[in-house]
Amino acid sequence: MSDTALPVVNHYINGAESVSTSGRTAPVYDPALGQQTKSVALADAAEIEAAILAAKAAFPAWRDTSLARRQQIMFRFRELLAQRTGELAEILTSEHGKVLSDAAGEISRGLEVVEFATGFPHLIKGEYSENVSTGIDVYSTRQPLGVVGIISPFNFPAMVPLWFFPIAIAAGNTVVLKPSEKDPSAANWLAALFTEAGLPDGVLNVLHGDKEAVDGLLTSPDVKSISFVGSTPIAHYVYETATQHGKRVQALGGAKNHMLVLPDADLDLAADAAVNAGFGSAGERCMAISVVVAVEPVADDLIEKITSRVAGLVVGDGRRACDMGPLVTEAHRDKVSSYLDIATADGATVVIDGRGIEVDGDEAGFWLGPTLIDKVPITSRVYTDEIFGPVLSIVRVASYDDGLELINASRYGNGTAIFTNDGGAARRFQNEAEVGMIGINVPIPVPVSYYSFGGFKDSIFGDTKAYGADGFRFFTRQKAITSRWLEPSHGGINLGFPRN
Repeated sequence: MSDTALPVVNHYINGAESVSTSGRTAPVYDPALGQQTKSVALADAAEIEAAILAAKAAFPAWRDTSLARRQQIMFRFRELLAQRTGELAEILTSEHGKVLSDAAGEISRGLEVVEFATGFPHLIKGEYSENVSTGIDVYSTRQPLGVVGIISPFNFPAMVPLWFFPIAIAAGNTVVLKPSEKDPSAANWLAALFTEAGLPDGVLNVLHGDKEAVDGLLTSPDVKSISFVGSTPIAHYVYETATQHGKRVQALGGAKNHMLVLPDADLDLAADAAVNAGFGSAGERCMAISVVVAVEPVADDLIEKITSRVAGLVVGDGRRACDMGPLVTEAHRDKVSSYLDIATADGATVVIDGRGIEVDGDEAGFWLGPTLIDKVPITSRVYTDEIFGPVLSIVRVASYDDGLELINASRYGNGTAIFTNDGGAARRFQNEAEVGMIGINVPIPVPVSYYSFGGFKDSIFGDTKAYGADGFRFFTRQKAITSRWLEPSHGGINLGFPRN
């Protein structure tokens, strides 16, 4: 089938599909089949402006919509999303490749943020101080910013947008969402569902595109803030460009997450955690464990336990009964695979080679099986780069202190975990690790929705993390009012009962 015969994912602007006239598209693949199944429109300047103007036009009425009405719409959106999770999961699997259970889990975590956002009237309340000086009161309000831009990555095409737009919308903002062009359909589906829930036209718009669309949001004077999740180099670019144009920015970047395993740890628990956190969603997540730091003498036993578990994993089409799906594109699969050659050249030992494995799926799919590499030098790119695939490295150290030093020396500070039965060691680790999210015998410490998500160092640019209380602070600005009303005896209006 030619590209022109394939369906096109168009923009969603002003409450409806907006057919692109830019003449530019990008391919969208089914990673398990290795085939292009549709195209996605890539916006030109006029379409970028149309999406922003639709949000701008919708803002005054949405800002002034009562909190009660906004809350009703949020609750309705939550109910529809919970009812139709399976439908969205199938879309995610068909474009990203993750297995259906992973896709449903992604939606579930996004749904938690929607549920948190339904409580927004309490979270945007102001404060009041009476009689700060004689007859003078001071109070504050939290008000929306206006039009906000959200730029989301390919690896969580439902969850990451759900981290941001429910909170932004609940707080009274209007949104232009730019999803990844690799798996764009989930964004349109979510926007249409919100419209079905009663959201007015123009409050949530989906703009598809590439760097031109991103730059359009970063530089538009009508866009007041940018929320971004992606690689560190792009996060840094987004932060610098958007702040230069006067915007509030939260830009979450990459990671290289370590899991420190002490000699007293439950090695079966640690091995299960390493497999799930290293290879779940094909390792395409910023909170994946990519380095197991084994404090000797546990490395050999831990490797043996990980290897035995990997032997039982089924890699295949995510719509079938399997444990891990393909990678998102052929180019990304090939890039991840290239790190095995780098590992060998740098003197590491490839314990499990994920290339050329048997899969339960079409041979043309973008496959790479779970890969385990031992004795990885910390100077190797296998250790320093964010590989973003099912590649788990083992680094051996002599002590807790050596492991901690290794973790703190990393340029990234997104997530980390310690596996131990020593409460004192765990407490010391949570205090000393220079990382934003810590797991204690928990490999992927993604906070629940009423806390906030974000790391340290090169894993985040900007002062505000995603969702939780930080989310509402980011999407609102505080206004303080100092008020004095004159009493009737000082010339004010007499509000007493009228007398003849």
